[in-house]
Amino acid sequence: MSIRLRFALACALVFALVGALLLAGLLLVVRQSLEPRAGLLTPAYMDLPSGYYPRRTLGYAVAQDRVAQVRRIYQRDTLANVRDIGALAVLAGAGLAFVAGWRTAGWTLRPLADVTATARRVAQSHDLTERIGYQGPRDELKELTETFDTMLGRLARSFDGQRRFVANASHELRTPLTINRTLVDVAVRRPDATDDVKRLGESLLLVNSRHERLIDGLLALTEGEQAVLDRRPFDLSDVAEHVLDQAAQEAAEREVTLHRLLDTAPTAGEAVLVERLVQNLVENAVRHNHAKGEVWVTTRQRADRVELVVANTGLQVPPYEIETIFEPFRRLHGDRLRSERGSGLGLSIVRVIAEAHGGVVTARPREEGGLTITVELPVDDAG
Repeated sequence: MSIRLRFALACALVFALVGALLLAGLLLVVRQSLEPRAGLLTPAYMDLPSGYYPRRTLGYAVAQDRVAQVRRIYQRDTLANVRDIGALAVLAGAGLAFVAGWRTAGWTLRPLADVTATARRVAQSHDLTERIGYQGPRDELKELTETFDTMLGRLARSFDGQRRFVANASHELRTPLTINRTLVDVAVRRPDATDDVKRLGESLLLVNSRHERLIDGLLALTEGEQAVLDRRPFDLSDVAEHVLDQAAQEAAEREVTLHRLLDTAPTAGEAVLVERLVQNLVENAVRHNHAKGEVWVTTRQRADRVELVVANTGLQVPPYEIETIFEPFRRLHGDRLRSERGSGLGLSIVRVIAEAHGGVVTARPREEGGLTITVELPVDDAG
């Protein structure tokens, strides 16, 4: 039960208990008031002289019993009326107390609802610069909001420092990697280079390329974790078409067939980041495949969402590994040595970019092998 409902029920319960106690006390007082007292046991007309009305005759006894019977009936009916009317009054009062408690709790919790709405907006937008800024008396709610704002400030500084570190480190690492690639390439292309040198150079170039992809992935993660504030409309099908055209050559080299079913899917956001999302999905589908394999790419619009679905053939994927594939540096089947399959950041980048655009990513294994990954993004209302 919610706090508001518990508060209203507590008000009704307290009123019912107090009302029941008051009713019990009232019944006791009324009952004592209706009990016969000295001087009321015998009516005045029964105290007439014995010569006028004999006191110990049969008629006198009958009259006395009749008076006692009437008194008992009157007492019982009076107590029953007090009990019934009092019980209805207590129930009605408990209902009114519930309504009053409900409205009072709503009025009391209204500032807390504003705080919750702000916190939810911050969580959904990933914008840690926003603050609740509650203006009110110095009470428990004020202390709670100030504590929450302080926590947001510390989180913002922590995440900004982390992003700057990753971005700066990635940029600094790009320069020596570029120099290494140039030097190795020059050494391999020298006329007097031996076969051993060429093979070593090719291995070094392969490792260097893997490190460059790793750095690019870290930069993409840093950019994707930031909320997309400048949203511009574009068609997801156009982005998918462009990515598929670029991936056609690699797919042909790996003997993978690309199938496309691209319907109009208007959305809004940073088209460059969404292109990286689609590119990572298509590259994963092509590289984590087998010869003569297939890849299906679909875009469509469903109500208030647009969908991008990328499915591929390949090895069987256990259901318990589905969630782990979205974690950084995690690969299926323990594949950590084959560098041509990437650095293990591809699907992590997909998730952070989708969440930065207010979308979600889900994956499920195909019975025939491979994966089906679905990305849902908000539809562009202007589209």
